[in-house]
Amino acid sequence: MAETAMVTRAIIKGTGMYLPEKVLTNADMAQLVDTTPEWIFTRTGILQRHKAADDEVTSDLATAAARMALENANMRADEIDMIIVATSTPDRTFPSTATYVQQKLGMTKGAAFDVQAVCSGFVYGLGVADSMIGRGLAKNILLIGAETMTRLLNWQDRTTCILFGDGAGCVVLQAAQGDGTVADTGILSTYLQSDGRKAELLYVDGGTSFNQQTGFLVMNGKEVFRHAVTYIADAILQVLNETGLQSDDIDWFIPHQANQRIISAVGQRIGLDEEKIILTVGQHANTSAASIPLAFSTALADGRIKKGDLVMFEAMGGGLAWGASLARV
Repeated sequence: MAETAMVTRAIIKGTGMYLPEKVLTNADMAQLVDTTPEWIFTRTGILQRHKAADDEVTSDLATAAARMALENANMRADEIDMIIVATSTPDRTFPSTATYVQQKLGMTKGAAFDVQAVCSGFVYGLGVADSMIGRGLAKNILLIGAETMTRLLNWQDRTTCILFGDGAGCVVLQAAQGDGTVADTGILSTYLQSDGRKAELLYVDGGTSFNQQTGFLVMNGKEVFRHAVTYIADAILQVLNETGLQSDDIDWFIPHQANQRIISAVGQRIGLDEEKIILTVGQHANTSAASIPLAFSTALADGRIKKGDLVMFEAMGGGLAWGASLARV
């Protein structure tokens, strides 16, 4: 019998998270726009969101999450040879937010760059990091989802300002040898997709080249909801088909934390037990690229996710861009 070829996998060595100190409850939001706490919760599942302090920038949030992840992984910053930051709210137009994280961690070697896929940024980052490790271009990677989404909000627009918050989550990915089967630890499969024809459903109406302004977030909520359920479910099924697994094999489902109704609808569409879904949207709202690593770090810390569990990540955001990734932790 032929031996299974060994493959290099990206395993998850540690996780970390950071949420700013300032909290805005639904009651606080009701003081800003024409809404009620009950209306917000019923339609989104959100109870509160965090808002970065005036002197906090995205790299500050990212660095705090990275330090926690390094401590969790029992590693030093000088052991990292690549930093990838998934963000749509960089400190500056350039250089990358990742280089500021590199600076703040005291690193003097390695590569650092950003990935921009809005709410799908962390899943896209997983695909990039896994490829880098698989090709031998890095051995230890900090993958961070970090956002200061409140800087993009029109606080008079109740359709968007109630939905978003600030935060950061981080995973340490490390190269390890696997047998090339779904029993391996690490990233097993990732599926990424986008459709630029639907870019106007979710966008920011400013940009360096467009009008030299930061702009505000604009969203067609009904259309985003409709496409999200279809596209996300399809991405998950693509990953399951690639690995030969079934939805019943998934131990935990960690979706992008945008809206509880979307998350529940996707779970029903793929036939996933609700008890397997990790929900943290109520505590931090939609933190875009940060939401998945925040939920992942939370569920590891509280003991729900255990070593050997099969975890499905998924997200959809502006672009429209979406994807899913399956990992054994």
